[in-house]
Amino acid sequence: MDENVVLTNTATQETEGPAANQSVSVFGWCYKDHSSQLEIQDNDSSDSKEQHRCPSCSSGKSCRTVRTRTKLMGTLIDQKNSLEAESVFYALIDDRHRPNLITYTTLLTALTNQKKFDAITTLISNVEKSGLKPDLIFYNAIINAFSEAGKMDEAMKIFQEMKESGCRQTTSTFNTLIKGFGIVSRPEESQKLLDSMFNEVDTRPNRKSYNILIKAWCDQHKQSEAWNVVYKMTSYGVQPDVVTYNTIAQAYAKNGETKKAEELFLELQSRIQPNERSLAIIVGGYCKEAKMNDALRCVNHMKGLGVHPNVIVFNTLIKGFLDVEDIAGVNEVLKLMDAVRVKPDIVTYSHQMNAWGAMGIMTKCMDIYHEMLKAGVDPDAQVYSILAKGYVRAREPSKAEALLAKMEEFGIHPNVVTFTTIISGWCSAARMVDAMRVFGKMRESRVSPNIKTFETIIWGYGEVKQPWKAEEMLQLMREVGVVPNDNSVRLVAEAWRAVGLLNEANRILESLSDHNAIQELSFSTSCSMESSKISLQGPSLGGDNERDGSVGANGRKMATKDADFTLESMRATMRTICLSRAHRHGLKVPVICRRQCQMQQHGIYGPFLSSFKMLFLN
Repeated sequence: MDENVVLTNTATQETEGPAANQSVSVFGWCYKDHSSQLEIQDNDSSDSKEQHRCPSCSSGKSCRTVRTRTKLMGTLIDQKNSLEAESVFYALIDDRHRPNLITYTTLLTALTNQKKFDAITTLISNVEKSGLKPDLIFYNAIINAFSEAGKMDEAMKIFQEMKESGCRQTTSTFNTLIKGFGIVSRPEESQKLLDSMFNEVDTRPNRKSYNILIKAWCDQHKQSEAWNVVYKMTSYGVQPDVVTYNTIAQAYAKNGETKKAEELFLELQSRIQPNERSLAIIVGGYCKEAKMNDALRCVNHMKGLGVHPNVIVFNTLIKGFLDVEDIAGVNEVLKLMDAVRVKPDIVTYSHQMNAWGAMGIMTKCMDIYHEMLKAGVDPDAQVYSILAKGYVRAREPSKAEALLAKMEEFGIHPNVVTFTTIISGWCSAARMVDAMRVFGKMRESRVSPNIKTFETIIWGYGEVKQPWKAEEMLQLMREVGVVPNDNSVRLVAEAWRAVGLLNEANRILESLSDHNAIQELSFSTSCSMESSKISLQGPSLGGDNERDGSVGANGRKMATKDADFTLESMRATMRTICLSRAHRHGLKVPVICRRQCQMQQHGIYGPFLSSFKMLFLN
């Protein structure tokens, strides 16, 4: 394994998990191990030594199986299948083999690629317990993992431990740390590290070191500092390359100064040959600034410099022309693609379908869809989400739903976006029964609804003047593990306000300070405001100290436990409340049918009692 191998992920956030206040020793340093999901048997412990089924591993000799599976893990990682590589490791443990240091290093790479940063300290602890002595490659992998996780204090501690252990630090080690400080927006620290390399015996900054530092400054929109690094690297005899100038050009383009980016390459064309990435940066910048003539001109000019546009550049152009609603420009780009023999990909077709679908012109959208199929480009879930959104905009939710069957034919599983889009179509058509039917399909397909799904349904119930059902969705959100946010709560409040029940709207808004209060809403809360007028004490969701029962409006006893309620007593109580509030607000009273009162109507209602108060129709 090459010591200069550096992982390429650029994650800036640490994976969250349940905290575990357990400290582990990592090569002499003490770390808090938070939510480590990696659990590995300590194969060196006295209890487990005799359990090794592999004689080679038991005797500490090199094991052929370990070597073979470690190599397989590396192959899977190269194929961007880190999760499967991790599974191979666990299978090795299950078969009572003892991983070697290379195996652990490969696993660390797999975990870092998946951003499973919480497992890092546990892995290090297991290496330490196994009696394995870390080498240069393992140290570099740990530093890279902590850097990718944004844990630069931990990365620097490992860096110091590496130095004290006598393991030589390389330019690659410094480059990883320089990148890490850039990830956490601390380019000043990156600069200090690069400068400190001149004080080391065996390390000197290379072109990659400078390019990483330049990117760190550019990410902070400090192009002047980035240029200072360019001048400094030149003074030390390290020549900038196309990556150097692409980084600075990208910063200009992001800052709305694409012309400077283009001029940069024009000035340097005698020394630096721009590449496809250079062209993509400039074209993307002009498209973002809606300067489509400049974008197209740049493509033609770069062709003269030997830089030929790829499909990414053409897709950027197509989206740019679509954003400014220039269909003629799109056609010109498509003709140019054909002329230079660049085949459209799924993104090319998706951009066009999305544009026509957004306008609700589904005949054109479907023409492009069929053209895509004819070209041999297979659709994916995103394509069908685009089509569904188009049919929804065209007010044809039934056709949007029909796409689910088409996806099944292609073996494509609908995602949460597809289902939510179809649900929104039925909600917009005020057909909540159909919306909830699709919601049922979604749950049957084991696709987890997200907050957007629930807010769409809540909005739909608000539109059809059924605020009590909108409020029920808040409870269901909790049940499936989706935490309502302020917007979710306000949508429910708006639903109550739309039917003239301002007290109910205010009650909902009061819960904004504590979302947990939503779960505590109960029948007794609603009834308490009416008790003086209708002489009714409804059942509550209290604990064992609550009263055993109370008398309803029809004279029947109503117990507080769910199982003791009868449908007749529930209906009578609800109708009494409806009559009282309807009289006060001038509303019509609905007939409360058995279907409305069932606990799991369509499989979406929350707890039985929590829905009692939601019964006031317009």
